[in-house]
Amino acid sequence: MASSAPAPVPSAQCEPRWYNYWGWGSGDMLGAGAQAVVTGWLFYFFTRFCDLSPTEAGLILGLPRLLEAITCPLIGYVSDNLRHTWLGRRIGRRKIFLIATIPLLPSFALIFVAGHSFTYYLLTFIFFEFVYTMFLIPWETLAAEMTNDYRRKAKFAGARMIIAQSSAILASYLPTLIIGALGGKDSPSTFLIMAAIFGAIFSLVVLLVVIFTWERPYSDAEKLVQPTPFDLKAATLIPVVMFRDLFSTLRIRAFRQHLSIYLGGYISQDIFNTAFPIFVLTVMMGTTVIISQLMTSMYVAQLISVLVAINIVIRTGPVIAYRIASGFFSAGLVLLLAFYLLRPAGFTADLHALGGNTLSAFNPASPAFSPMLIFWMFVPVMLAGLGRGTLNFVPWSVYNYLPDVDEAVTARRREGIFAGVMTLVRKLAQSGAVILTGWIIDLGGYASPKGMPGETVQQSPQAIATVTGLLVLGPILVMLGGLVASWRFRLNARTHGVLMAEIERLKTGETTPSSPEAQAIVEDLSGWRYDQLWGRNAVAGRQRT
Repeated sequence: MASSAPAPVPSAQCEPRWYNYWGWGSGDMLGAGAQAVVTGWLFYFFTRFCDLSPTEAGLILGLPRLLEAITCPLIGYVSDNLRHTWLGRRIGRRKIFLIATIPLLPSFALIFVAGHSFTYYLLTFIFFEFVYTMFLIPWETLAAEMTNDYRRKAKFAGARMIIAQSSAILASYLPTLIIGALGGKDSPSTFLIMAAIFGAIFSLVVLLVVIFTWERPYSDAEKLVQPTPFDLKAATLIPVVMFRDLFSTLRIRAFRQHLSIYLGGYISQDIFNTAFPIFVLTVMMGTTVIISQLMTSMYVAQLISVLVAINIVIRTGPVIAYRIASGFFSAGLVLLLAFYLLRPAGFTADLHALGGNTLSAFNPASPAFSPMLIFWMFVPVMLAGLGRGTLNFVPWSVYNYLPDVDEAVTARRREGIFAGVMTLVRKLAQSGAVILTGWIIDLGGYASPKGMPGETVQQSPQAIATVTGLLVLGPILVMLGGLVASWRFRLNARTHGVLMAEIERLKTGETTPSSPEAQAIVEDLSGWRYDQLWGRNAVAGRQRT
């Protein structure tokens, strides 16, 4: 049978235009937007409006991520290996997954229907997480497929993070707008309306991604490859091959270091996102509207942080940006701890005088004007936001370059499996963090409004101390692990340029480095001796230590 002609794509030399950067980046309206809603509001929604305990809420948020130990690498592996199939050539090995999610994404709203059981919320969340993963992993690979250039990849990551922070601002502020439209009523309907709006937005942005992106063009040699017919024996071996590929990524030194940095930045935020609304509710005596406005302020600071971090990463590399970000985030956490310890006199009375509008505290002509509120409410969240934005940006700016390091070792392009492993590790770690956070809050004595959804319950001093300790110490301890790993991470614009030059030499059949410096750089990034590169390591190669 004659091979099917590959779907038309831009030439290999095609330079992405502004609409390609933003078209691809718009996908993080789903990628980050869904996570902003889930991590920022779902635990709060479950414990305040659904008669669920913190442990039950943590299990709902955590258990689906354990199932993704299978789905994440599977989707990455399958999408990588669809390239020379009829579907891969006609539609695209990545885009076939994206198109399939478009009609399914509005199911997001089903999670926020109040009045159901633990089982209902668990199953609806599992379903949405599966659809979300079907989009996320193929989408994440596309930037690495559209260009090999360091600066262009950084621009893709920048566009993605700007969209991500904008979606987080929307996720945090929508409850304020909806509560205002409902006449100031704090109810579960707020979150159902918000989820329905986001579900429609999610389908739209996936359509934009499909329109404005392309996959890696086929080389002349690839165009001659015949589509592989279905082989039942090969299909049954997919799990074995998939997990072999999955674990092989961990033999790339730069990727191992990157995972430590990635988890340090993201897990610290998972703990914060889970505990912060409870902290505002129990320590600051705030409401859903106050939580919404403080989170909005924090996400605005994150957006500013990303705009600055883009230039820092392009000019100096990711490590310096990561360290600065960790300092800002930690400073904000320390101020929240100081608030708990000091309990400033008059804070609660001044907060209630705002009438739900925190901006009144900034207006000298308003009776609610309060420098004390400005400092204790906004300075900590702004500092935290300046750190969190960069912590979000750095790992995904680095990810776009990791398949290049892997190519030097394996002579293969495996963007999909790397995206799968990153998402897998992230979700497994997030699962553990959220389940543990919910369990600790429950163990500390936090009381959900059982039988009185939406009501505020007076918490014990032990419960408040537990929430505060978790909010402050948890993120700082996790970030320290990322900081330690960052000291040995050396992938930046200069070393990436050397790496790409060596890959071009390896493609032509060269087996020796262009210089001792180039050899040292490539060996440091890959973790392998130079004579083991380009696939000469599959069986007997010994990894460098």
